[in-house]
Amino acid sequence: MSDGLYTQLLDLACGAFLLAAVIVLWRRELAAIVRVFALQGLALAAIAVLLGAYEERWDLIAVGIGIGLLRAGVLPYLIRRALATITADRAHREEVRETQPLVNVAASLLTAALLTLLAYAVARPLTELNPTPATRALPVGLAVVLIGFFVLVTRRRALAQVVGFLLLDNGITATAFLATSGVPLIVELGVSFDVLLAVLVLQILTTRVREAFGTTDIDDLRELHD
Repeated sequence: MSDGLYTQLLDLACGAFLLAAVIVLWRRELAAIVRVFALQGLALAAIAVLLGAYEERWDLIAVGIGIGLLRAGVLPYLIRRALATITADRAHREEVRETQPLVNVAASLLTAALLTLLAYAVARPLTELNPTPATRALPVGLAVVLIGFFVLVTRRRALAQVVGFLLLDNGITATAFLATSGVPLIVELGVSFDVLLAVLVLQILTTRVREAFGTTDIDDLRELHD
């Protein structure tokens, strides 16, 4: 693979990766958010595969394929199952939308832009230290980390917060790939299984909370506690 083609494809994958995180802030329907998260998983897998193809590392290509299967297939499927459980009950149809986030859409998009600028400012010393195509894309991973954390703390539906947690993890994984040109296979497998276990636990807890209290809105649950 030529350097020019590699740089263009990597920039395209990183752009799609960051755009998916911004779209999560824009959309309110949880089903649409899950679809966007799946597309981001594909973009993350593409980043890993491109790094592996350019450096001729088959282990990194295998990691990228595994990431694609897990983060674009298995994890979205588990979240869709939780959504299906909610929509099956007509009394909880309103929970498939994030109707009242703590920060409105316009302010969320503005915050995403500011967080992206912050990520580029923070990562600038690293990109100047080793100006390769991968390190120049490093701010994208940091921006997704910040956006994922923002989603996690501003959404009120439990499933939307799960997606925020997964965005945060995707950003950390992308940062690790871009900063170190990949991580060992055993490390990525361990992290991926931890994330899968966390999502399974969160799915079970979300279902149990809805069955017990009739809602997964964080504010409503806080009022029950009070």
